[in-house]
Amino acid sequence: MPHCSRSENRILFFLFLCAVFLVAGCRKENPGSDKTDNRPKIVSLAPSVTEMIFAVGAGDQLAGRTSACDWPAEAEKVPVIGAFGRPSMEMLASIHPDIVINVDLEDERNSDKIRDLGIRTERIDCRTPDDIPGALRTIGRLTGHERKADSLAAVIEKGLAKFRNDNLRQKEKPLVYLEIWDDPFWTGGKESYTSALIAYAGGRNIGDSVRKEYFEISQEWVIEQNPEVIACMYMSKETPAAEGVLRRPGWHHIDAVKQKRVFDGFDNSLFLRPGPRVLEGIAQLQSLIEKK
Repeated sequence: MPHCSRSENRILFFLFLCAVFLVAGCRKENPGSDKTDNRPKIVSLAPSVTEMIFAVGAGDQLAGRTSACDWPAEAEKVPVIGAFGRPSMEMLASIHPDIVINVDLEDERNSDKIRDLGIRTERIDCRTPDDIPGALRTIGRLTGHERKADSLAAVIEKGLAKFRNDNLRQKEKPLVYLEIWDDPFWTGGKESYTSALIAYAGGRNIGDSVRKEYFEISQEWVIEQNPEVIACMYMSKETPAAEGVLRRPGWHHIDAVKQKRVFDGFDNSLFLRPGPRVLEGIAQLQSLIEKK
């Protein structure tokens, strides 16, 4: 066996230490446990999608959002690349994400323009509470967070099933009017997300007689429907929205006004945005419906 001098041994030991530190340094830059470098960079074009991305644990992959994406608070740190359903092509080109996820584009031709930039597009169709678990699983698959997405989806499915069972035992289902806006007056029809929320909460939506998503209404129409619960989904500039409803001429004949079951001060994103907080929104509506 060849004999190595002390000097040669020192050189070999030094080279061994260099190799150890080099490997350790590489491991720090590319941690195998997270594999974050392999996960796609995402842009969300809808507030509901942004909420779901954070909910499944993929918030650090979000490279762009719309100006309407305001929850959770961490989302405000993400660059704005346009308005809801209306992205800036220039900003998308500069960010160049792997995937752009939308629910409804203002101009459907933008899908082709995004693909022309070499960016993959995906649409999440989520119109009722029942669609949310599937949407979460899709986003989990797209972002590489299948396990957490599936776990959250299962919790929501279980919660929705409980609300359905509660409704089976409920004999009376009060008429509910969700006032989405008051100038002009708007509410949700039978095909709206809010109608499904009201049904899960144990109420009947006064707009279910109209097979639309959202539509404009008259005050006379609301008075004629005579809701037992009124929930105002907006903030009034002058007086609280509920106080304004109680003072409206002619509305004193409505049961909800007579019984002072008119409410405001909500986070309307809970009621207008199909997302991971759906059970919280239903629970709030249920508490209003049951309140005497």
